[in-house]
Amino acid sequence: MADLKVYTSKLEGSVKVPPSKSMAHRAIICASLSDGKSKINNIDYSDDIIATIEGMRSLGANIIQDNDSLEIDGIYSSTVGKREERVIDCNESGSTLRFLIPISLLVPGKSKFIGRGNLGKRPLNTYYEIFDKQGIEYSYEEENLNLNIEGSLKGGEFYVKGNVSSQFITGLLFTLPLLKEDSKIIITTDMESKGYIDLTLSAMKDFGVEIINNDYKEFIIKGNQKYISRKYRVEGDYSQGAFFLCANALGNNIEVQDLSLNSLQGDKEAVDILERMGVKFINSENGIKNEVSNIINSTIIDGSQCPDIIPVLAATASLAKGRTEIINAGRLRIKECDRLAAVNSELSKLGINIIEKEDGLIIDGVDSLEGGIEVWSHKDHRIAMTLAIVATRCKNPIIIKDYECIAKSYPKFFEDYKMLGGKVDEWNVGK
Repeated sequence: MADLKVYTSKLEGSVKVPPSKSMAHRAIICASLSDGKSKINNIDYSDDIIATIEGMRSLGANIIQDNDSLEIDGIYSSTVGKREERVIDCNESGSTLRFLIPISLLVPGKSKFIGRGNLGKRPLNTYYEIFDKQGIEYSYEEENLNLNIEGSLKGGEFYVKGNVSSQFITGLLFTLPLLKEDSKIIITTDMESKGYIDLTLSAMKDFGVEIINNDYKEFIIKGNQKYISRKYRVEGDYSQGAFFLCANALGNNIEVQDLSLNSLQGDKEAVDILERMGVKFINSENGIKNEVSNIINSTIIDGSQCPDIIPVLAATASLAKGRTEIINAGRLRIKECDRLAAVNSELSKLGINIIEKEDGLIIDGVDSLEGGIEVWSHKDHRIAMTLAIVATRCKNPIIIKDYECIAKSYPKFFEDYKMLGGKVDEWNVGK
């Protein structure tokens, strides 16, 4: 593993954010479930996207990479063969795992799901309950991803909690329209992460599949539908763009390209939150910019709909005037690391007063940060990038340990960071 020394600097200029990882997952899956050939443009080959590409290949899709485009021959094309036994390596991608589990039951034969990191600790009980009801054979190991599944999913009524990961609901939404029977997904609690469900339904509609959404309380799904192959461009990613939007709130000056203020992405919530903190957004020719006064204000941040951007928003709040409270963020504890604990640990090292709660954080803003210390990514891409943004406001350099975990979602982050004027040195390589 390698460490990175990050110096104090002001980031200025324009940056094109990577394509939306959320939309790329969905477009690849929809195209792979069609019976024709699709072309998906604006693809960034992060570890998570590679995992989904390889997973859909294992299920029978023929996928050819061409620079930042994919040509996909769907699994229902007559030209594509399917293996009776397959291994689906999800790496550390929770999206790949939870999206593809029900999809794998569309294809005859056995599927083995493997992965690494903390992926084996992420709960899958929602699916196990369905398997038990429908007599689908499965076996797994506690704390380690080694899931074996064999059987066929049948339509009907599916009762799913709304306060667990929306990835379970998305996996079912992808799969159920292709069954013979009609189905209904009934949500038994308040729905969290509605934005991610919106993205799923939007992508499915673009590929010709219709689902009735009754106010996120139930989803009505007609069977015997087909995904229609097409050309598709993946939009820019608010999950990654949020790092630069927050950098602007901290006094940097970046035009963030390929973001739309009309996006359905749940992490566009960053715009609303930063506006409450005093940031003003303007459309630019190629994306959006934000302006900020010398002071940003504290606020209450609800993490239920946008868990992925909470670390960098917490860092922004650390330099806001007053006390910021982050609530409904318990799911951050079962991400690539325990992100609530990681944010508390690393920002506290920088001199910020943080109270860690079971499902959130209380942060008292400070005027400045000294830096001059080592901090740790916890091998989590969003923690590493958050610390790089914080470094722009430190009086002295910081060393980010295990920084290369950014490959999971934004492999070129530090290339873009340096292009904007950020100053970094690789440090202690090979420890």
